[in-house]
Amino acid sequence: MSEGPVDTGAPSRSDWRPRGNPWAIAVAVTSAAFMEVLDTTIVNVALPHIAGSLSVGVDEATWTLTSYLVANGIVLPISGWFGSILGRKRYFVICIAMFTVCSLLCGLATSLPQLILFRVMQGFFGGGLQPNQQSIILDTFPPARRGAAFSVTAIATIIAPVLGPTLGGIITDNISWRWIFFINVPVGIAACVAVMTLVEDPPWAKAAARNGKLSIDYIGLSLITLGLGSLEIVLDRGEQEDWLSSNFIRLFTVMAILGIVGAVCWLLIAKKPVVNIRVLANRNFALGATMIFSMAVVLYSSAVLIPQLAQQQLGYTATLSGMILSPGAILTLFTIPIVGRLLPKIQTRYLIATGFTLLGCALFYASTITPQVDYTTLALMRAFQTFGLAFLFVPISSIAFSTIKPELNRDAASLYTMFRNIAGSVGISVATALVTEHTQTRMAYMSEHLTPFDQPYVDTLARNTAVLQSHGVAATNLATTANGVIYKGLLMQSSIQAYIDVFAICAVLAFCIVPLTFLFAPSKVGGRKPVGAD
Repeated sequence: MSEGPVDTGAPSRSDWRPRGNPWAIAVAVTSAAFMEVLDTTIVNVALPHIAGSLSVGVDEATWTLTSYLVANGIVLPISGWFGSILGRKRYFVICIAMFTVCSLLCGLATSLPQLILFRVMQGFFGGGLQPNQQSIILDTFPPARRGAAFSVTAIATIIAPVLGPTLGGIITDNISWRWIFFINVPVGIAACVAVMTLVEDPPWAKAAARNGKLSIDYIGLSLITLGLGSLEIVLDRGEQEDWLSSNFIRLFTVMAILGIVGAVCWLLIAKKPVVNIRVLANRNFALGATMIFSMAVVLYSSAVLIPQLAQQQLGYTATLSGMILSPGAILTLFTIPIVGRLLPKIQTRYLIATGFTLLGCALFYASTITPQVDYTTLALMRAFQTFGLAFLFVPISSIAFSTIKPELNRDAASLYTMFRNIAGSVGISVATALVTEHTQTRMAYMSEHLTPFDQPYVDTLARNTAVLQSHGVAATNLATTANGVIYKGLLMQSSIQAYIDVFAICAVLAFCIVPLTFLFAPSKVGGRKPVGAD
């Protein structure tokens, strides 16, 4: 179904420009989104410290992550509706202010229930920041300049998740876990003042708000809450609960399916849906949503896999494992502006295809790791991955919104951000589950060789026994200790092989996306209009 323009009587996009400096506006709204995205990953490394401080188990402490993701995921698709009811600027300022207040409350929490409650509130208000940031940038910049503007946005989307574990590790190891929340306070205050000073609603949004009547799509809201809330619980808790072998996960899986399917069906027939999903009928936007989903799966999964490998298998501290990601973040800062300048000169789909190809090659390079891998090699592997990612976010975002009508920017930005964030949860959950499964599979295969009939095993056992005997280990303990050394090596080898398998799977996924990039209409964002644009 074609999305026609809404006649609001407001000036067209070409007649309106914001009074404030567009780049100052972009920096102001991105600083708020950066703060929110950072909070999705900065807490991860602090969980053991939170558990110890509040006298709970680490498994219980993970609800501080789950509660945030659930609230955040529910609000993302309906943030455009909130903006239309309250006014976009007003809603954005409310979200920044309340996110800042909730961050302060999280840092002051004295019990786990308090922290979970404040994290729910933080996720609820944080969910409105990314879509509104995207929508404001879409309205502030004309299509010809959006590529450069999205380069600023990319800082929040790509660099914040990477810096989160590093910054979280440094703060937690050297100060206190409470300061991972307290640091949001000055940033939030500054962002709130900047947005109130610089940002303004475009005239067509003001006219739509004046002409519109308050109508609440209770059914749509309820189904979205049920579906996305249940989905986030499944994705975040599935690994710990052993997935579908758990009645808890099975129940929430059914609820997620019923809620999501029901929401899609209802939003297609509702007269005034809480979010207009018909925007997905636009080919470029639908492909862009698919591409950003795929990119986010790889971005978040790889951002978790490498530090996890460093900490669990190589014995790195939280700070050092986070530092592995830092060179890649710095490289991205330099690469993204260059990609933005290429947009008007090279067909956008070629840039996206290049990005996924580079990403696939980088992930295959990561699949060559060995138990002797060092810090420099891990940092180079991650830097190579982020180099490919730098070719993706700005071109995908630019072409996805290139043929969207201005009055649909809010709905499109909400759905686009929802796809990206859900993909992050999917990537982390699936990657973690695959590592666990492949470790068990590899260990089962390798352990078949631990028999007296396998000559390499017999030779290794003899060497270990001789070494232990030379170090004065008692004869009664020699056999047990020698076998223990072999088992430890077996565990290391099977774990490393599991990471190799998962990196290879991610590489294949990246390469499989490349042909889909050519389904985009041929265009240079900021150049000529896409051929066949909807």
